[in-house]
Amino acid sequence: MSLLPLLAAALFQLSGPTPDAMNGAWAVDLSADPAEPYVKAMHLTLAADGTVSGDFYDSTIEAGRWKAQNGRVCVAFRTTDGAGPYHSAACLDGDRIEGQTWAEHRDFVFVWNAARGEPAT
Repeated sequence: MSLLPLLAAALFQLSGPTPDAMNGAWAVDLSADPAEPYVKAMHLTLAADGTVSGDFYDSTIEAGRWKAQNGRVCVAFRTTDGAGPYHSAACLDGDRIEGQTWAEHRDFVFVWNAARGEPAT
């Protein structure tokens, strides 16, 4: 068996972003209509043990996890509005985050993106 495929796979894993690249403040664009901007803050901390903490849409992140695989870093976590859970998953894509949130109790899936930094006030 050749070691070349194993070496190539290892180099591919190393070439992707690190979890630190997702840490910090993000301005999440939740606009349903481009004419009516709606941006909320998200703060992420990816710990070495694979957990994610912070907040999203004014709610504390619960049960958050992250994974670096296949050249990218992704997170998944739960938040709540007090009436039910919101399940979010997102991946770093260059200098942006692409994500989606599912709220079964609200009967919707929302696709969103985020840019580095706090939302403009």
